[in-house]
Amino acid sequence: MKKIFFLLTIGAGTLCWAQKQFQPAGSSILETIDGDLDGDKIPEKVIIYTTKDEGELGKIREIQILKKVGTKWTLLEKSRNAVMESSAGGMMGDPYQSTEIQKGILTIIQAGGSSWKWDVTDKYRFQNGHFELIGTSSSAGRPGDYWKETDFNLSTGQMNYKKDVENTAEYGKSLKETHIMKGVKINLQNRNQDKQRKVVLPKTKEEVYF
Repeated sequence: MKKIFFLLTIGAGTLCWAQKQFQPAGSSILETIDGDLDGDKIPEKVIIYTTKDEGELGKIREIQILKKVGTKWTLLEKSRNAVMESSAGGMMGDPYQSTEIQKGILTIIQAGGSSWKWDVTDKYRFQNGHFELIGTSSSAGRPGDYWKETDFNLSTGQMNYKKDVENTAEYGKSLKETHIMKGVKINLQNRNQDKQRKVVLPKTKEEVYF
């Protein structure tokens, strides 16, 4: 029992040291999760910080992914673009919902709005030396008017779009389209740019932002 307690204490001390080593000055920890992200069966540690730095929509968030090499933690990757700023959810305030690791995939879920609501789920895989976005799904709308959903698989290039309209007098009929758009490269570093990426679907002429 004493040996187990000793090992746990050493592990906690090592992690505490790692957090202090890489933690942005003046920041606070929003969430910490563990999971294998590079396939070596050794859990990485994902830490999301709320920094002291102000952006246009609140405090800037920084996500860090730490990898344990031997007895030391190293910084595998970090980004200030993948997690939205603390007030980017509009009337709902903080858009951050959760971060998950399942089967080597890093998933970040965010949402916001007021009577009109939106949500977005991003999925990243560690490949080509970076955490690349392999899929993003989003929905937006308001009950009684319309609700639209987009699911974009960046690996295959297939984008599925659906718009269910209740208020047809104002917004027209419901729409659905599948569009192929290959070659889009997004990762933790260039996600959520100041100017959103936009595609106009060729058949329905609907505008999709991602």
